Amino acid sequence: MTTATTKTEVKPAKTKSTTKAGTKKTAVKPPVLTTKKASVAQSIQNHLVFSCFKTNGAATPRDWYEATAHTVRDHVVERWIKTSDAYFEQDPKRIYYLSLEFLMGRMMMNAALNIDMAEPLREGLDQLGHKLEDAIEMEMDAALGNGGLGRLAACFLDSMATMDIPGTGYGIRYEYGMFRQAIVDGKQVENPDNWLRYGNVWEFQRPESTYVIRFYGRVVDLPFDDGKPHETSHHWVDSEHVVAMAYDVPIPGYGTDTVNTLRLWAAKAAREFDLGHFNEGNFEKSVQERNETESISKVLYPNDASASGRELRLKQQYFFVSASIQDILRRFLAKHNDWDLLPEKIAIQLNDTHPAIGVAEMMYQLVDCHNLHWDHAWGLVGKIFAYTNHTLMPEALETWPVDMFGNLLPRHLEIIYEINHRFLQMVNHKFPGDAELLGRVSIIDERQGRRVRMAHLAVVGSHTVNGVAALHSELLKTTLFADFNRIYPGKITNVTNGITPRRWLNQANTGLTRLIASAIGDGFQKDLSKIIKLTPLADDAEFRKAFREVKHANKIRLANKIEKLTGLKLNTNSLFDIQIKRIHEYKRQLLNVLHVITLYNRIRSGQAHGAMPRTVIFGGKAAPGYWIAKQIIRLINDVAAIVNDDPLVGDKLKVVFYPNYEVSAAKLLFPAGDLSEQISTAGTEASGTGNMKMMLNGALTIGTLDGANVEMQEEVGDENIFIFGLTTEQVAEVRAKGYNPYDYYNSNAELKQVLDMIDSGFFSAEEPNRYQAIVDNLLRNGDHYLLLADYASYIATQDEVSALYQDQEEWSRRAILNVARVSKFSSDRTISQYANDIWHVKSSKAE
Repeated sequence: MTTATTKTEVKPAKTKSTTKAGTKKTAVKPPVLTTKKASVAQSIQNHLVFSCFKTNGAATPRDWYEATAHTVRDHVVERWIKTSDAYFEQDPKRIYYLSLEFLMGRMMMNAALNIDMAEPLREGLDQLGHKLEDAIEMEMDAALGNGGLGRLAACFLDSMATMDIPGTGYGIRYEYGMFRQAIVDGKQVENPDNWLRYGNVWEFQRPESTYVIRFYGRVVDLPFDDGKPHETSHHWVDSEHVVAMAYDVPIPGYGTDTVNTLRLWAAKAAREFDLGHFNEGNFEKSVQERNETESISKVLYPNDASASGRELRLKQQYFFVSASIQDILRRFLAKHNDWDLLPEKIAIQLNDTHPAIGVAEMMYQLVDCHNLHWDHAWGLVGKIFAYTNHTLMPEALETWPVDMFGNLLPRHLEIIYEINHRFLQMVNHKFPGDAELLGRVSIIDERQGRRVRMAHLAVVGSHTVNGVAALHSELLKTTLFADFNRIYPGKITNVTNGITPRRWLNQANTGLTRLIASAIGDGFQKDLSKIIKLTPLADDAEFRKAFREVKHANKIRLANKIEKLTGLKLNTNSLFDIQIKRIHEYKRQLLNVLHVITLYNRIRSGQAHGAMPRTVIFGGKAAPGYWIAKQIIRLINDVAAIVNDDPLVGDKLKVVFYPNYEVSAAKLLFPAGDLSEQISTAGTEASGTGNMKMMLNGALTIGTLDGANVEMQEEVGDENIFIFGLTTEQVAEVRAKGYNPYDYYNSNAELKQVLDMIDSGFFSAEEPNRYQAIVDNLLRNGDHYLLLADYASYIATQDEVSALYQDQEEWSRRAILNVARVSKFSSDRTISQYANDIWHVKSSKAE
């Protein structure tokens, strides 16, 4: 195969210093701002007039939010400029975090708390006759993510800034996000999430930072003009062009002046308006190119049920990766002219397989655009990239049909072929004659139609691959990537996920934050290891009482919001049992529903004497094309309708589906939870972070030994967590022996009754067969996620939960110990591990 490896590389001239001359900036000092009450009030007043063009009398609540947000932004920008200048002058190694999702939530109060401006802001608004809480509610959640993947990325950005690590996030500026979920007649309805309707105070458009992104076309091979025979270069021609424009969002650290950057890309047409078509009366065609182009950054995860939807997903991924890598190289070349310094100055983390095309794109940029030899370029790439895997399920690893891939990105398919060719040669040399091994690890899957395996590309092109919990990483080595673990011993490692305590305690649960600070002092917000000092207070009756009072206040706050949203009045003395996460079969919301129906049957039959009242709260979105997940949402709501209206049940049991679950909703839900449901089939959840957020906010966990639950059990002790169900090894054994769901159905009277009720249409009288597919999956189609196998253990453990909750003193003691032992799950610890062991990036502060 002839490739660009034969190019004549143009090497930069040798100089004493690798820093380009004439790049030193002249610092311009920004105005000095203060956070005195009068100054903050005056700033809000000024922004109301000069940024919003409103007088006090004409201003709407949204105007007051915008004026307040601008005031906070002024103080953030002051620090942002200092940080950017310091990074340019100090030229540290930087980490670039590529993620298709960043679930940021609301920005204003996160920024205000991080820069210690929350109280001056409250006082300033009070002076002007307005409440900070009213302003907060006007801000819309940034719709840049969906679930744990995007929230993890947001937590990581917060930790990088807090720890003064030079980091930049790269993603897409989705115009409509995923969707805004409504529940209509029990069904999920997807509406556009027009989060940018009123603009976004927190973004800065950068029209000077634009890059051309290419699609389609063909590759032609032309001889080099160097007189040597048989040498060719590859030229991508006849391509269509899209422009990527940058929008920057500041990421302020907590208790530091460091403000990092999240750079988001919006798709713009190379030619937005065709005046010729317009003058001919063809108005639709005059803007056709703009509309087609802008669809790239319209929504997160376009429905991939159609060929066009699948192509749009791949377009999105390449679009943001290409723009990001061009931007990274531009920044590098602004200071350096020695390519060998590239791994010393940049590290790139691939968050899941979505940005895995970055490996091929970096080769394209270095070889085709900057004329490096293939071997030189590949040596650099292998020192730059690291890849985080987030799933153990092979079906969740992205693959693309070769034909579609080659049509959209013809040069990159050639590059991937060459990477694969060389990789398989190496494998064959190391393990000669093992054709089956070659087939299993090949980047091109030849078995069921030729497909590009993006996870394999990421593994081959990265120096480090990490799982996100100890169990997950071990399973990567022994199952999903077992072959790669043989080929690259030591490449696969573990970095357990974490969450930022600033967002999920300091901001979400101010009552608990104040209580902890009053007991052990401040400092735990930035160094969560200090929270261990709470341990002896678990045995302090007065502290337990104060802890319960904080929890109850949070439950009242959530109950008021749920009543406003749904009309349902909750018993705040009941056990709040919460499962909030993306709706998916493996997360087993359905198992939770089976328990709800079991409780319902016990109450109606008089078998629930002495049981604690319980409020079961669900929340989460199902992907638009995931029909069975949407059916699970509908079943939850149908069950809720029956249970909540049954006079025999009353306050003993209530069921709630919280609509449109997002970050601002999570900040109400996590602090109010008594019981955290983490009940995925063992061996399916990579880590989970909702479990950590609930733990941090004083909930006890009921869960399987899956994901980070395993490490949570190690931290809190067996007696302070409710573990049930099959282990990963037992799951494998049950399946190997031939799992028959009917064995469990026929041997458990309560389970049989529950399934028969669903199957008979008890919860859907107007459409008795509505949930036949759900029952079929559980009984007749093999129950892939083993709900019936775990049912009895789950019910028995839930009975233990109910019994313990009646002893409020002991429940509180265990809940406090969960909070005290949560420090391992801080994203600061996670980022420290990445920075030291994978990225080799050090902190860098502005002087």
